[in-house]
Amino acid sequence: MKGKVFTIAGIVAYCVLTAVFIGFRPEHLLIALFFGALFFINTKSRKFIVGLLPLIIFGISYDWLRVFPNYKVNPIDVEGLYNLEKSLFGIVENGIRLIPSEYFALHHHAVVDFLAGISYLGWVPIPVAFAIYLYVKNRKDLFLRFSMVFLFVNLIGFTGYYIHPAAPPWYAMNYGFNPVLNTPGNTGGLFRFDDLIGLPVFHSIYGRNANVFAAVPSLHSAYLVVVLFYAIKNKSHWAILVTVALFMCGIWFTAVYAAHHYIVDVLLGILCAFIGIFLFEYGLMKWACFRNFFNKYLNYIQ
Repeated sequence: MKGKVFTIAGIVAYCVLTAVFIGFRPEHLLIALFFGALFFINTKSRKFIVGLLPLIIFGISYDWLRVFPNYKVNPIDVEGLYNLEKSLFGIVENGIRLIPSEYFALHHHAVVDFLAGISYLGWVPIPVAFAIYLYVKNRKDLFLRFSMVFLFVNLIGFTGYYIHPAAPPWYAMNYGFNPVLNTPGNTGGLFRFDDLIGLPVFHSIYGRNANVFAAVPSLHSAYLVVVLFYAIKNKSHWAILVTVALFMCGIWFTAVYAAHHYIVDVLLGILCAFIGIFLFEYGLMKWACFRNFFNKYLNYIQ
């Protein structure tokens, strides 16, 4: 009964606070109804949705970055990151040194645009599908480790957003080096995928971007590193490992190809994933207090 009362109070608080500080949208209601329904349907669904809490908290946390934008904490880096990318990975085209994203904006192909779009769509469904797969296969320990590490890596990345607010390549390419606050989200080169299929897939996604000045690190590049690590730890079928690896590399490439991230961002995102995994597995899980919490959490969802 205490758990039910706490859950109802939490859902109401989430809805009220979101409406006050962010603005209530249909997806917020969907999250509240989804969580509430699974919590109250039966014991199995309750254990499942409680196990997914780290992933749900990630989504809510990202949305709540709107409450206090990172550019209010530190100055926005636009030109410095652009020049660093050009100096490290610049490509000379007709005597002019371009960043890779500028080069791909001039040299792209419809087949690559399609494959890039498909790859970039996998950054949310694949981690969620993998978490459900672990849960269904009764690998609850790995399921919970994966879910918590996924959240942990995001929190590390969000910290990076506030330490070093940075504009993505498409911003420098479209607006120059002067930061303009409240700049709307942009599909970058992914608009070509939308044009190919005739649907505003990425336009609808990036039209609601919480903050365009959050390019460092590239968390898109981190997510499937976490998935692959736990897929290997799970000794998953080779087909799963290959699929995850292909999507992972596809996301890394697309981040630069579509001008959403610099190569520097991608490398920092990969590093963020490794740091998160290492600190969780060899730091937090060795700490008796946290381990006790983890075991209680695990026992609840068993």
